[in-house]
Amino acid sequence: MNEGDASRNGRTDPGGPAVSGAATGNRRGMSIVRSYLELTKPSLVSLLVFTAVVGMVVAAATDRVPLTVHLFLLGLLGIIAGSAGCNAVTCYIDRDIDGVMQRTRSRPLPAGRISPPEHALEFGLVLIGLSLIVAALGNLLALVFMGIGVLDNVVVYSLWLKRTSPWSIVLGGISGGMPVAYGWAFVAGRVDAGLLLLAAVVVLWTPTHIWSLALRYKEDYARARIPMLPVVVNEATAARCMAVASVLLVPFSLLVPLATGVAGVGYEIVAASFGAAVVALNLWLWLRPTRRRAWVVFKFSSPYLAVLFLALMIGSVGSIP
Repeated sequence: MNEGDASRNGRTDPGGPAVSGAATGNRRGMSIVRSYLELTKPSLVSLLVFTAVVGMVVAAATDRVPLTVHLFLLGLLGIIAGSAGCNAVTCYIDRDIDGVMQRTRSRPLPAGRISPPEHALEFGLVLIGLSLIVAALGNLLALVFMGIGVLDNVVVYSLWLKRTSPWSIVLGGISGGMPVAYGWAFVAGRVDAGLLLLAAVVVLWTPTHIWSLALRYKEDYARARIPMLPVVVNEATAARCMAVASVLLVPFSLLVPLATGVAGVGYEIVAASFGAAVVALNLWLWLRPTRRRAWVVFKFSSPYLAVLFLALMIGSVGSIP
C-alpha cells in the first residue's frame, strides 16, 4: 500500500511529520524548562532553603509557638523564590565572565540556551518580586531580611565587589546568612541571639567554601579577571585565611544551644566532631596548598553545613508545641 492508499483509508503514518513535529516541540519545551531550572542553581538553592527551614523550626522551638503547615509552606515559597531569583539575576550579570571560565561556560546564558539573555533577568526579577511579597505577608522583619539578602547578593557582591575586590566574599557572604534569618523572623517576628548566631555560622562558613573553590579553579578565575583572594595572593596566604575562618566558625556553632535553649548534647557532639574535621582539613590545606586538597575542602564544606543544621533541627523539633 502506497502513501496515497493509506490516506484514502483514513490512516496516517505514525512516524509522519505531525507526530515528529510534536515530539520535537516537547523535547524543546523540556529543554527550555531545564535551562531555566539550571539558571536558578538548584544545588545552591537547596542548601539555602534548608537553612531557612531550620531557622523556622528552631524559632518555633525557641519561642514555643506552633509551626502550622500554612505558615511553613508560605515561608518556604518565599525563600525558594528569593534564592532562585537572585541566582537567575546574578547569572545574567555574570554571563560574560561565565563564558570565559571553563567551569561555567556551559551554563544556559553563555551556551545560548536562553535567548535573548534579558529573559533570564526578567525571570529572576519576577521571582524576587514574589519572594518580597511573600516575606511581607509574614511580617516586616522577614521582609527586611529578604531585602538585605537580595541587595547584598545582587548589588554588593555581584555588581560591585566580585570584579573589584579580593574580599568580595566577606561582605557578599552576608547574603548567605539571610535565609536562616528570614526563616527565623518569618515564624518568630523578632531578632534574638539565636537568629544572629545562626546567621553568623553561615557567614563564617562562606569564605572557606568559596575560596577553596577559587583555589581549585585559580587559573579559571584569573582568566576571567575575577580577583578572588586565592588569585591575588599566594596559595599559602589564601589557605591560611581559610584556616582562620574555619577556626572562628567552630566556636560559633558550639554556642547555638546556649543561645536557643534547644538541641543539646546530640547537636554538640555533631558540631564538635564535624567542626574538628573542617578545621583539620583546612590546616591540612594550609600545610601544603594544592588543587586536589582545595577540592577536598570544598567538597566537605557543603555536607558540613547541611549536617550541622540537620542535627540542630532534629534536636529542636521535639520542643515545638
